[in-house]
Amino acid sequence: MRTLRHAGLAVLGLVLAGGAAMAPPAATIPQGPVTGKVENGAEAFLGLPYARPPVGDLRWRAPQPADGWSRPFEATRFANDCAQKPFPSDAAPLGTEPSEDCLYLNVWRPEGASSGDRLPVMVWIHGGGFINGGASPDVYDGAALAREGMVVVSLNYRLGRFGFFAHPALSADATDEERGGNYGILDQAMALSWVQDNIAAFGGNPAQVTVMGESAGGRSVHLMLTSPLTEGMVQRAVIQSGGDGGSAMSASLDAAREAALAFAEGKGITGTGPGAAKALRALEEDAVVDGLNLSVLFERGSDAPPDFHMPVLDDVAVVDTAEAYRSGRLAGMPVMIGATSADIGGPDGVMLRGARQLAALMTAQDMPVWHYVYDYVAESERSGGTAGAPHASEIPFFFGTVAAKYGEAATDLDRSASGTALGYLASFVKTGDPNTQDLPEWPRYGEAGTTLVFTRDGSAAVADGR
Repeated sequence: MRTLRHAGLAVLGLVLAGGAAMAPPAATIPQGPVTGKVENGAEAFLGLPYARPPVGDLRWRAPQPADGWSRPFEATRFANDCAQKPFPSDAAPLGTEPSEDCLYLNVWRPEGASSGDRLPVMVWIHGGGFINGGASPDVYDGAALAREGMVVVSLNYRLGRFGFFAHPALSADATDEERGGNYGILDQAMALSWVQDNIAAFGGNPAQVTVMGESAGGRSVHLMLTSPLTEGMVQRAVIQSGGDGGSAMSASLDAAREAALAFAEGKGITGTGPGAAKALRALEEDAVVDGLNLSVLFERGSDAPPDFHMPVLDDVAVVDTAEAYRSGRLAGMPVMIGATSADIGGPDGVMLRGARQLAALMTAQDMPVWHYVYDYVAESERSGGTAGAPHASEIPFFFGTVAAKYGEAATDLDRSASGTALGYLASFVKTGDPNTQDLPEWPRYGEAGTTLVFTRDGSAAVADGR
């Protein structure tokens, strides 16, 4: 009987041990306890609110801290991407249904990570022209990078007229931060503040944060590096197809106000008093989107009345980024910067030329800079007329998500090219230098204008000269 009893206790112990092993990953932040899930070899905490829903009276307000909870928050699925009319292009994919209630972020960490680990952190800001896109698509999954020994964060921020709307009627009781109508930028700054306050609970080091973004996300990285609201929150940057740091993706306050007034008048809302503000906040979500997406913006003629504006140079949330770099106040900050070989505008366009110009400017201001041109094209996308890698096509290679992007069409060469890109990125996030003994040497841009080309054979090669 004693033998049977001991055997039963042993079985019970194994069951309990197995149950403990199957417990979901967990963390505790000031808002309350959270649980996630293990997926793709990493622990994921998805759909975490970093601000209150920006709806009702909070529409066109700076983001407010999220409410707390007492029971564990199940962070096991993506929340809504931000309200928009979807854009039928891989340059701004979506993974969930868009909604005005969208201020959520996602965290991935290595399996078994804990609050005492102090791992480097990478924060991803998606592109889409400040009008489209979201944090939830599979190509932005952070698991492969997390497996390299880091914590990865992706975030949503308000888009279109929800994110950028400088109507004078909203200024009467606006804060200094709100007067420029840069609500989407304020969201990004709030998310970075959330990282500072909370990422240690997931094993991340808030003093070792790399911000990475592509296209409008790259432009956003420029803004996050230079905004007075985020000073000291970022230590490294990866800027992909982020333009030249100039005003092409910005607006003056006067032009922004004219655009907002034009939109309101199109909805029958006139004046700049409290009644106009109330009527604007009462508009249905679809009425604010009003069919706007990147396709519509590209198709408009020059005579069409403008009713949308880009981020506003208000010197509070948004400053002249090129001038901020020229000031030298970011000296010592490591930067990876580049564009794809067939990017928007071609060899002398704002993406390729802009990245080269900024690499030179940053280098002159004592910023360690590594410049690249991404020329690898997935084998299934190649043809006799392939000119080069198109805008945004490098993202799944850096994220290690080529299977999510290309499915069964992904080849061994594609996977090898992804290993090259991901390897450089992981080293940069962890050390502030992309070089690793497993990959070809990547010299700094320096006075020679040295560039690393991600080549068609899946490797990388150095090219000198501007």
